[in-house]
Amino acid sequence: MVDRLYWKEAYMKEFNAEITAIDGAIVQLDRTAFYPTGGGQLNDTGTISANGVERQVVDVKKNGELILHALNSSEGFSIGDKVSCKLDWERRYSLMKYHTSVHLISAILARHQPDVKFTGGMIYVDKAHADFDCPLLNRELAVKIIEEAQAVIEEGHTVNSRFLTQEEANLIPNLIKTQPGEDIAKGLEKIRVVEIEGVDLQADGGTHVANTKEIGRITLAKFDNKGAHRKRIEIKIA
Repeated sequence: MVDRLYWKEAYMKEFNAEITAIDGAIVQLDRTAFYPTGGGQLNDTGTISANGVERQVVDVKKNGELILHALNSSEGFSIGDKVSCKLDWERRYSLMKYHTSVHLISAILARHQPDVKFTGGMIYVDKAHADFDCPLLNRELAVKIIEEAQAVIEEGHTVNSRFLTQEEANLIPNLIKTQPGEDIAKGLEKIRVVEIEGVDLQADGGTHVANTKEIGRITLAKFDNKGAHRKRIEIKIA
């Protein structure tokens, strides 16, 4: 099984690993800090180097328990090579800040509308959006949510992650926010949760900042009314 370093240390910028498989331009490693696209968060990019050759990591995906690193070329690499890896840190850090922001927004909206359902979202490098099943959510409330989220950001709440057993997770109401998430969790022995202390606790496999103050200032970029129920809040970080 691949050692997922991004779960252990989200701030890891460089690491060493060993190539365990090569298929064309796709490389597998025994351990990786490159986050694969999933849970609404885009993949990391960066470089993998060995034998005097440096290759670009252009995409990272999951395939079951495997993590596939798509390179611009794997020429010069062989199975068993010890490699040096480096993340595009500016990209990763931006994704971390946006991901934590989305958690904040969903948690604060739930304070106003306890029956709200988080139906999905997407975290990009320069923006993020969150979709909700919430008939009473309008632009005025969205503005208020952003203002309250900003106040929480400035308070400086610690963000941490840990794993729970299925039994422990089942004791926490609304830990899993989406139906797809519930389906995935059913097949897991342990469930990773991310906590913004005093604000939110939810199942999540992404990367996050260690403290809300790191986010900076968020702004409401767009509010979309996509029907009687579906609403979208899009944010940018100044």
